Amino acid sequence: MKTLDLASAAALLRGRDDFIIISHRRPDGDALGSSAALCRVLRAIGKTAYTLNNPQTIEKYLPFVDAYCAPEGYEPKTVVTVDLADEGIIQFGAEEYVGRADIAIDHHLSNKGYCEQTLVMPHKASCGEVVLLLAKELGVTPDVETATLLYIALTTDSGCFRYKNTTAETLAAGAELVSYGIPNGDLTKLFFMTKRKSRLIIESEIIASLRFFNDDELVIAPLTLEMIRAAGADEEDMEDIAVIAGQVEGVEMSITIRELDEGGCKVSVRTVKYANADAVCVQYGGGGHGMAAGCQLDCGMEEAVDLMRKAADKVWKQE
Repeated sequence: MKTLDLASAAALLRGRDDFIIISHRRPDGDALGSSAALCRVLRAIGKTAYTLNNPQTIEKYLPFVDAYCAPEGYEPKTVVTVDLADEGIIQFGAEEYVGRADIAIDHHLSNKGYCEQTLVMPHKASCGEVVLLLAKELGVTPDVETATLLYIALTTDSGCFRYKNTTAETLAAGAELVSYGIPNGDLTKLFFMTKRKSRLIIESEIIASLRFFNDDELVIAPLTLEMIRAAGADEEDMEDIAVIAGQVEGVEMSITIRELDEGGCKVSVRTVKYANADAVCVQYGGGGHGMAAGCQLDCGMEEAVDLMRKAADKVWKQE
């Protein structure tokens, strides 16, 4: 793997055309916003660029990103991955592009190095910040639409500037994007201050099911299919679900385990002081950041709870 700097990544993009931009399964605002924003940046320098339709995109993101999806029959010449640390979780519908990426643009410390040309900036809170810097390296000043997409990306991965990965650079990037005239108040209301009835029911079910270990400093939140169905919830209600358990006073590590329709469980780990969330998840082929990481387990809920408790104990309170 060749690690690129911003100038080298920009040069590579200038020298290519006919782009397709791909991200990961169950896309969040960073994956979707960064991908669509990069698409607009590439078009601004005269390139043909589209994102690959992600079938798991939840409804509230569609008005912002749907217009950039590639039309049927489009044949790309350059494949770009965005916010994708591991091709094992590449978005559905992108299987034909595994092993074919020309450049990976990412901010995950756990990036697997699957692409020969990689721009990874792990000190950034979001991939949106990386795309913003890349846009400026390409000589593109974001317009309102591009800035809106980048703001969605940035605020999603920083929890609207609440998470500990928020740095002075993150806040500066947010201020810059606001200066371009985006409706930041409306975006905050939509993505962080509005919840459906089904989401509130799910939150109450999670709170009622919390399991505490290690002197109540480790909490595991099981979210079963039965709970999801009883609440009438869908994928939109699952966004940022991992933050709920970690709100308990005194908790150092929270582990949310969600049972999946297709079998197995999705695990999300969050930590407060000790940056070892990634160390928990890499034990089962996952990864992420020091204080936020994830993995997937091919087992039922009770076995998943046991496995993750043991994985947490192996690295408990390690720096």
